[in-house]
Amino acid sequence: MTNMNRRGFLLRGAFAGATVGVGLPFLDYFLDDNGTAFAAEYGGGRLPVRFGTWFWGCGMIPDRWNPKKQGAGYDLPPELAPIAPVQDKVTILSGFSVSLDGKSNQPHISGNIGLRTGTPVDSWQQIVAPTLDTAIADTVGSGSFFRSLDLSADGNARTSFSYRSGTEMNPSVASPMELYQRVFGVDFHDPNAAEFKPDPRVMARRSVLSAVTDQRRSMMGKLGAADKARVDSYFTAIREVETKLALQLEKPPRAEACVVPQQPADMVPSTDVTERQKAHKLMADLLAMALACNQTKVFNMVFSTATADLRTAGSSTAYHQATHEELVDRTKGYQPTVDAFSTQSMQGWADFVASMAAVKEGDGTLLDNMLVMAHSEVSYAKNHDVNGIPVMLAGRAGGKVKSGIHVASQGDAISRVGLTMQQLMGVPLDGWGTGSMRTNRPVSEILV
Repeated sequence: MTNMNRRGFLLRGAFAGATVGVGLPFLDYFLDDNGTAFAAEYGGGRLPVRFGTWFWGCGMIPDRWNPKKQGAGYDLPPELAPIAPVQDKVTILSGFSVSLDGKSNQPHISGNIGLRTGTPVDSWQQIVAPTLDTAIADTVGSGSFFRSLDLSADGNARTSFSYRSGTEMNPSVASPMELYQRVFGVDFHDPNAAEFKPDPRVMARRSVLSAVTDQRRSMMGKLGAADKARVDSYFTAIREVETKLALQLEKPPRAEACVVPQQPADMVPSTDVTERQKAHKLMADLLAMALACNQTKVFNMVFSTATADLRTAGSSTAYHQATHEELVDRTKGYQPTVDAFSTQSMQGWADFVASMAAVKEGDGTLLDNMLVMAHSEVSYAKNHDVNGIPVMLAGRAGGKVKSGIHVASQGDAISRVGLTMQQLMGVPLDGWGTGSMRTNRPVSEILV
């Protein structure tokens, strides 16, 4: 029987002859009267398709980043030069824009929100829908140990652009050491190990959560809309715990590409761009193995913050500061320092793509069975421009997506990209976005 009153914030059930309970978040009620099964998918021989985002801050210099040629064999302007070794694996989407619908352009915020939610707003707190990565994780991520992995190479757990709502940010794993311990620590089971012994303590923990299932359903019928939303979010987290516990009781299917990495050395977080690239590359390699070992199917990786915090050794001027204060060189016609930072950011992206492509999986590579969307929050940071925000794709999504092409838009809503990503990953959407960002047109040029 449900034991829910304004003094007992518990759902109660019975397990092994004892009463067990799961606490609830504080609710208004107390104040007055989506995925394919893990074993079926991998055990059946199909390799999973993963989705991820990769973010870098402060955009680029359009004339030095946007290719001139469309289609395959696109040219590489100076800031894109670092991707040359992986060009055939990277698709460029240029000219897609965020429509503000009369709202103010909040620096380094409006572009990011518009791209990731399809809705123009003035602040993160006004988000009215989950970011697209969360919608995808809800669709395909439930059969993995981690519904998603959110990562940031800057050492700050709050550097994240993944939100379930304006008040529910998904915090990041912020260092290579933390990532290793999170994924390959005490809860990890090597899918290729000869023996498997489930921990009896896990069975007890799972049963305690299962004991309150009926009480949870009964309680939901007594709550108002705001409380239902609060409880639903709360139990989403509990369901993730239940999924992890269930998976720990089963021998994981073999994953031929899985090679358990060695524990990395600890690294001190740094804003120095060279050190950032090292930390990021190490995290990319660890993430590649987390994906190959079937620990998650969805991820977000942040290379640098929206107000890019990067510096070069011996310089007191950070990337973001340079975008606004550095004068355009009259001879060169652009901001040299900004150009250098943008180019170094693209080196980070090239390193990431190479890490995913280096893992052999099935008849191809891990990257072939992924779809990664890389983006910034502005195009030309000096003006906080949200027109022509740079987007890149990597991976073939298991054969659904073309790679190595350039698609140039003439100012189309960037929500077309978000719609395409979600539809490719199985989110049941006919259209996406609000206001002038509403669209039912995928970017068909990239589809096989």
